[in-house]
This record gives sequence, structure tokens and C-alpha cells, in this order.
Amino acid sequence: MARTIETAGVVGLGTMGSGIAEVLARSGIRVIGVEVDSAAVERARGHVEQSTARALTGGKLDEDDRAALLARITYTTSLTDLAEADLVIEAVPESLDLKAEVFAQLDKIVGPDAVLASNTSSLSVTEIGVHTSRPGKVVGMHFFNPAPVLRLVEIVRTVVTEPDVIADVTGFAERLGKTPVVIGDRAGFIANALLFGYLNHAVRMFEQRYATREDLDAAMRLGCGYPMGPLALLDLIGLDTAYEILESMYRQSRNRLHAPAPLLKQMITAGLLGRKSGRGFYTYEGPDSPVVVDSAPGVAPVDPGEVRAVRAVGVIGTGTMATGIAEVFAKRGYDVVLRARTTEKAEAAVARIAKSVNRAVSKGKLSEADGAAALARITPVAGFDALSGVDLVVEAVAEDLAVKQEVFAALDAVAKPGAILATTTSSLPVIECAAATERPGDVVGLHFFNPAPVMKLVEVVRTIATTPDVVATAHAVCAAIGKHPVHCGDRAGFIVNALLFPYLNDAVKMLEAHYAQAADIDTAMKVGCGLPMGPFELLDVVGLDVSLAIQRTLFNEFREEGFAPAPLLEHLVTAGRLGRKTGKGFADYTAQ
Repeated sequence: MARTIETAGVVGLGTMGSGIAEVLARSGIRVIGVEVDSAAVERARGHVEQSTARALTGGKLDEDDRAALLARITYTTSLTDLAEADLVIEAVPESLDLKAEVFAQLDKIVGPDAVLASNTSSLSVTEIGVHTSRPGKVVGMHFFNPAPVLRLVEIVRTVVTEPDVIADVTGFAERLGKTPVVIGDRAGFIANALLFGYLNHAVRMFEQRYATREDLDAAMRLGCGYPMGPLALLDLIGLDTAYEILESMYRQSRNRLHAPAPLLKQMITAGLLGRKSGRGFYTYEGPDSPVVVDSAPGVAPVDPGEVRAVRAVGVIGTGTMATGIAEVFAKRGYDVVLRARTTEKAEAAVARIAKSVNRAVSKGKLSEADGAAALARITPVAGFDALSGVDLVVEAVAEDLAVKQEVFAALDAVAKPGAILATTTSSLPVIECAAATERPGDVVGLHFFNPAPVMKLVEVVRTIATTPDVVATAHAVCAAIGKHPVHCGDRAGFIVNALLFPYLNDAVKMLEAHYAQAADIDTAMKVGCGLPMGPFELLDVVGLDVSLAIQRTLFNEFREEGFAPAPLLEHLVTAGRLGRKTGKGFADYTAQ
């Protein structure tokens, strides 16, 4: 028989605890909130009153509902007042000793069937539960901040948590209007385990001066559709909080990728905690302000005198990426030479561009005259010689190093002196393409994102040989075609793939360990972190074979044990389950 939870306790009424109390009371639950002293009680009361006043002003509560909500919360400084609670949620500071002490005391106070839940975001629920005589009735109930707004709740089961407790707490979370996901007791649970490894990796990139803070953040916002870049998000979370979570995850996992980047500790020591202190990776108007007041440029200022003139552009390839790039340049007034293996393939590619342009015209995004002018600028050709007069060549052929090197060797023989040779590779070393030429200083990576006419991001990849004026010209060209350039070195994955695919790989490892279901992992990352797609949805869209190839490239370059492709990903690719394109991947699309 399911438990009836009508009275709930909340121990610890800081920002999170008071938010949880508000959520409970809003759902008709009688709440007993416990704090250490009367001053803390008054602060908690103020939190709830201010939060509900904002909800009243925003039209999310009326006066009567607010009065009823506030009346349901009783404040106390004594744990013994929780004797009649059906469920107690602990939300004290993230200290195992402190939480263990609270649970040991609660165990002696509440009834034998009462459930004890911890709101810990990173500590082991099992270690907390062993300090009671009822570990089977101990569960994790991890709300996200701000609790009244964010819908995700991670329900954490230990190896001894009773099944009916999980069922009752899950049902209770749904009653609160939340989206619960059930997971095992592992460092970081779902959201933090996947999120903080990614954030830590971004800090290491910044620490190594691989890319600027602005470029790292812009790359993930524009390349992946994330609501915030990793360094801005760390400032919002608080660098001290992030450090504690990573430390806790590392103690439990011993995964080197969870070991906090040294820069985090240095910044914390210097008092640079993020928004709450007014300065972190960015500087803000003041403590707790979201307004950034410093604006160091993402790249060195580009001297117009150092930029090479680019009027005509060559594009090599006939795939989706090549035709998209050709369309982008033609729409922006550049003469484009589109080279394919045969004239027929080149003309077919131009016909596909025409369809795309005509769709834009029919939707009112482009005038009929501008569409016709753009198409008139594209010349389909079959030979390399036709590229002899262009100022910039963008190679967009298959992601095969031998094929790309053959293209660059051919370009080297026909391209005029001073022409820039660019590759759109997403994972191969740009310097390997440059090595096929006698002009490595003129070679740069221009990694567009698909679909090129829509996606704003371009990663400008400099090799150790690329000359500064080539980088400056690449930057200027990206800006001229309406793209946002970000700069990085010639390293596997560049920025976006280097940060994205280890996160996706971690999600696969989480699934193969039977730690959580794919749907729950996707839900946790979409609802808890505001990501546009869950990891398994994204893997199926990208293609598991493409994802595996990128992950192998990352592992082969960095040799990080944590980057080794998940065996489950290898097995699915071997079985031909490649995602949406084959009808089956992590999900089955054949019935859709």
C-alpha cells in the first residue's frame, strides 16, 4: 500500500531548503522547516516570503493561495518537532559528517515507516543512510536550484533502498509537479555527473590557453544550442560549489577527468567565486549581478591592413556541407566556383542549392531578385584548374585524411600565390592537410556546422604553421558572411566536439552500467540543464558511427582513459544500429 505523505519536514532552510519548503507547501503539504537558530529561521521565512511575493507579482499565485501556502509552513529550531512527519528532506550544507549526524538524530525521532531523503547533489546516499537503523527507507531526492522553478528531481536509490520507497517518493515528486528520474547511487547522479565533467574539461581548455573564455562559451552556445557557455555557467553555479562537487565525484569515481582543474582552486583561493563574489571567469557589476562589465576580446584585434582580399571563393565537394557553404558565400555576394568530380555532379549540386534558395524565397527570407543573383554567382566545374583564380578555397570532401591530402596536393599545384586553402574537417589534423602542400602557412581550418546556411558558428583552426594574416583573413571572411568565428589550435575535436563527445560518451557508459535508463538520462539533461536534446537523442541524430569515429580520434590524440569509446557504442555500430539513418540506434524509429 502506497504511503500517504501529508506532513513533510525540511531540515536546513537555506536557498535550496526554503525553496523545497515552498514547493511542498504550494502542493498542499503541511511543512515543518527546521533551522539551527532563530536568526536562521527568520532568514528562511524571508526567503519564502520574498519568493512567493515575486510569484504573486508575476501572476503565478493570488493573494489567497499565497496566504494558504505561507500558513502551511511551520518553522522550528528543534528536530523533535518532526516526530509526526511522513517524509523528511535534509538540505543542510554538503558535508558528509553533518548529514550523517542529522540522519542519525532523525532516525530516533520519526516514525518507523517515515522516509528520510537527502537533497545532496554529490555525496553518497548509501554512506548517509548507514548512519540510521533504516537504510532501506533512505533515498536521495535531489532538487535543482531554484526549486520552485526547475522541474527535475533525481530520485537516488541505494543498493538497499526498498522498492516501495522508490515508488512512493517518485509518485510524491510527480504530485509536486516535478519530473522525477530514478538513478543509482553514483558520484554526481545523472545531471552533475555528466555536466561537471564537461565543465571541468572547459576549464582545462581555458587554463591551457587553447581558446579564450568568450570563444569557449560562444562555441557551445552557437554550436550546440546550449543556454549558457561552460565558463559563464560555472560563474553562475559558483566556482567553490563546482570545486566541491568535482572533489566529491573524484573521491568516489577516481576518474581523472573529475579531478578539479588546478585553475579552479587558484581562483577560489583568490576569492574569484563567480557571480556571487562579483568576479569569476568574468567580472560583474557587483556581487550577485548577472551584468558582465569587462569585455576582453576573444581574439587579438584584427588589423585591416593584415587581411588578404577575398572576392572569389572555391568550394570542393557536393555533399550537404559543401553545398551549404557555397550557398552561404553566394548569398553574401561572393563569386563561387563549385568543384566536383564530374560536371554532372557539380550541376546536380547547384540544383540542390537552387532548391534551398527557392525555399528561402518562398518563406520570405530572401527576395526573388537576391535569390536569382546568388545562384548566378555559382559556377559548377569538374577540374581543379578552374580554381586557379580564387582567393579562398574551402575543401568539404569526405572525412578521410588520404582523400583530403590528395585534394590539397592538387590545390597546391593550381591555386595562385596568396590564396588561402581551408579545410572543413571536424576531427582530422589540419596540419596533415597543410603538409600535402608547399605552402603550409596558407592553410587553415574553417569548421562550419551543419546546416551551414543556418548555423552561425565557424571554428577557425590555426596550425603551428598558419600565418597570422591568414587567421585574420579567416576571421574577417566569417564576419562578412554573417558567421561567428571562434579561434582554437589544431587539436582533435577543436572546441565543440572536444567538449561535446566525451560528455556523450559518459552518458553511454552510464547507460551500459545500468545506472539509469536512456530516457531518464535524456530527461535529466533536458529538464535539469536546459539542453535542447538529451545525449541519446543527439547521438541518434548525429549517427553512432560518426560519434564513434570522433570519440576514437579524441582518445587516440589525448590518450585519456576516460575518453576511450564506451563498449556499448562500439557494439551498436558493429550491429549496424547507427541511429535515425538506419531506423535504430539507442531508440527504435522504425514505427515512426
